[in-house]
Amino acid sequence: MNHFTRIVLVNPSHPGNIGAAARAIKNMGFHEMALVKPRRALSHEAYARAAGADDILDNALLFDDLAAALADCQLCFGSSARAPVDPHAQHDPRSAASLISQLDPNLKVALVFGREHAGLTNDELRLCQYHIQIPCNPEFSSLNLGAAVQLICYEVHVALTTPTTPINIDFDYAPQADLTRYYQHLEETLSQLNFLKQDNPRQLIPKLQRIYQRAQLSTSEVHLLRGILTAVQKKI
Repeated sequence: MNHFTRIVLVNPSHPGNIGAAARAIKNMGFHEMALVKPRRALSHEAYARAAGADDILDNALLFDDLAAALADCQLCFGSSARAPVDPHAQHDPRSAASLISQLDPNLKVALVFGREHAGLTNDELRLCQYHIQIPCNPEFSSLNLGAAVQLICYEVHVALTTPTTPINIDFDYAPQADLTRYYQHLEETLSQLNFLKQDNPRQLIPKLQRIYQRAQLSTSEVHLLRGILTAVQKKI
């Protein structure tokens, strides 16, 4: 598999769960794990649960926040038991895997998993263009972190290794870091225009962000939009 896929664990609590996730990652043919502020350092338990996937743990990338972990990724899929605000962004593991299998194999894709006890926050989910909801018993929908990683990575592995006629949507998706800077620039410009309501500033930008995420902007399109914002600021 030549897709550049990063599996991101946000604030994992238990070293054993990190080890189980590392084992799942290697089982399914992936290589890159990122940890966002793990609550405890890797321990013997992590390596024991990894069951030989020591290289995944040894080479795990460490980040202080999710935005940094996703900065060089073009498409991000956040796993969440909650239904997304934008239904256009929602996938089950199989449909998300099918989408990934159709992408240009050189795109950097992130699969993001939240805390064992609380999942991902709304702000963290907004950093992801797509949300993956694993169908479960509605009366008992909480999955172990390692099991969730195994299930989603399995579906992606099957989609990438099943012989099909490649579609390979060849598109210059903007990295997450470029999108973050654009949203900051947009908020700054709308404030200068007095369009952004200061008494409720956090509602407008997330709504606009969902629109842009559905558009799946390219790098050149982000540069164009930022050029427009700069022109507006000069006119102001």
